[in-house]
Parts: sequence; C-alpha cells; structure tokens
Amino acid sequence: MRLQGKVALITGSGSGIGKSSALRFAEEGALVVINDLDAAKGEETSAEIRAAGGESFFVRADVTKPEEVKAMTDEIVSRTGKIDVLFNNAGISGVGALHELEEDVWDRIMAINIKGVFLPSKYVLPHMMERRSGSIINMSSCIAEIGLARRASYAATKGAVLALTKSMQVDYASYGIRVNALLPGTILTPFVEDYLKKSYDDPEEAYRSLKTRQLSGDLGRPEDVAQAALFLASEESKFMMGSPLYIDGGVVFGKNA
Repeated sequence: MRLQGKVALITGSGSGIGKSSALRFAEEGALVVINDLDAAKGEETSAEIRAAGGESFFVRADVTKPEEVKAMTDEIVSRTGKIDVLFNNAGISGVGALHELEEDVWDRIMAINIKGVFLPSKYVLPHMMERRSGSIINMSSCIAEIGLARRASYAATKGAVLALTKSMQVDYASYGIRVNALLPGTILTPFVEDYLKKSYDDPEEAYRSLKTRQLSGDLGRPEDVAQAALFLASEESKFMMGSPLYIDGGVVFGKNA
C-alpha cells in the first residue's frame, strides 16, 4: 500500500492514462479525486474505484479556467484536509505542420496542455507548501526530445511542460515538494484508437507503422504509464527531483536498424 493515507488529484482521469492511474493509485491505498470535463466518464471511474473497495470522489472542472480549478482545489481540501499528490494528466493532441494550423486550434492546445498544468499547480502548491510535502507529476511526452512530423503544436506544449517541471522543482524543493515529468511514447489509449480509425484509410496499417517506432515492437498501454506515475507519487522516488521519466518503448534513445 504505497499510497496509504495519501490524497491524490488526477486531472483528465475519466479515461485513458488518467483512469488507469486513478485505479492503480486507489489499489495502493490513496483516496483518489477524479477530475474530468466529461462528468459521465469521471463519475464512472470514481464509481469503479469505490466498487473495488477504494476511496474516491469526482469533481468536474475545466483545467483552463482559474475559478473552476480554485473551486475544485478548495472542495478537495475542505473534504479531505490536504492534497498529497497532483498528477497533471489532462491534455489533448494536435496534428498538423505549423503552416497548416489555425490560430484557434493552436490556442486551444496551448491552453489545455500548458495552462492546464499551470492552474492546478498554482492552486494546489500553497497547500503543499503549508504542509511542506507533496509530489507533483506533470505529463510531458517523449516528443519533447525528438522531432515528429506534423506534431508542431503538441511538441511545443510538451517541451514547455518539461521545462516548467525543472523550474518548478527549483522553486519548491525547499518546501519538501517533488516535481517530476512523465515522457510516454505512443500509448494505445481510446483516444489513439479513435484517431487511427478517423485519420487513416487503413487503421491496421497505420497501427503497424506506429509500432515500428518503438524498439519494443509494440505500443505502450495506459497501465505502463500508470505504473510509472505510481512510482513518482510514492516515496520510492523520493530522490527524483525535476526528472524526466521515459516510458517510450525505446523511441528516444534507440533506433531500429
């Protein structure tokens, strides 16, 4: 029970990596606060945790709106007295070379993927600072380290999140707060499955092509990232500070012959 007695807030945890992480955190004893824009999916994740004997509740909030994030944070602290772990997981993908992108699309990706890390951190940090402890996990991506065709907006946000993580760590280390980043490769989430179906004439061929990027020969699963998030949330990673943790099947540091 590596998170026994801990309160963990996971943004965007109605599905995919967020949901898998929520279930895993609860298995290890955390009271998990589910956050998502999709209330039905968020409530479903929370109910699944409770049905398995865990502790959880759902709070709907848009991570790009300060008043909603503040209200969510206040509600959690009012109900539980603290927030030990913040997993800034909420995010969206963006496809297109720079000259193809419309400004409103660029702004939306920036808002969700960067502001959606800034605002939850801004409102949770004072509570962690008061208690002089906490773990913040920011969702970056291996794309922060490599070039990938037609992913300009997404790469920009994930590179920003990685840089933000390192600066946050310097500012809050003296308060006993750890800030680390996850850098997944391509993970077979419902979002990716839907993207393959809608964006390619032959989704199976596209899937086979994606698998060749990884030295592992396959895409990761949400559970792979959830396990890494659990490690960063727990005391097992107490000497990791401002660190990028790669869960990419060998994309960044390997190349198939």
